[in-house]
Amino acid sequence: MESLGRRKFLSSAVLGTAAVTTVVGASSLGSFAPEAVGSDLKVEAGAPDPNFVEGRIISVKNGVLLVTSADKSIHQIHLTGATSVWKLRPTAADAAKVGDGLYARGVRMPDGTLAADAVWLNIVNLTVHITSIGRDTMHLDHHGDRIVGHVIAGTTAAVYNSTPAVSDLSLLQVGKHAQVIGAWRPDTNEVDLATVYAAA
Repeated sequence: MESLGRRKFLSSAVLGTAAVTTVVGASSLGSFAPEAVGSDLKVEAGAPDPNFVEGRIISVKNGVLLVTSADKSIHQIHLTGATSVWKLRPTAADAAKVGDGLYARGVRMPDGTLAADAVWLNIVNLTVHITSIGRDTMHLDHHGDRIVGHVIAGTTAAVYNSTPAVSDLSLLQVGKHAQVIGAWRPDTNEVDLATVYAAA
């Protein structure tokens, strides 16, 4: 992989060139953990990154996503065997659905499409105030907006005071602030919780 440039590798994956016989995960091109969204972008301040797209999916067909951005521009994004996909947890490309929010990082092709090495679907990263805690839900306040956080068995974890993530949520407290990473349920005020960062 060292001798094969990132652009050449992703171009080959999109165009189907026989020169590439090994498919590697996008993790070899940089982290695709949800906390890493946009963290490794090196672009002049204020300038849009040509290798990063955000928006909502309006079409899914044969591994190609059409995405509309807030400025109404349309982007074509290719998912390949090398694309890492996150939707609450690492998952497969077929998890992408029309209506999903999307962040994608990759390499621009000569025709302007994006060959994605990492895609995050419906990801949210919110600073919240915990207003109530139930068995399977937490009610959260994000700058006056009410959010219902769903605890997903086997997935939702808590990080207390920068310690490793644990499935035990019992130390979360009503009235405290937390940072939440999760997957938004499109067109609702509901979020499936991946990780809750809080002080114990």
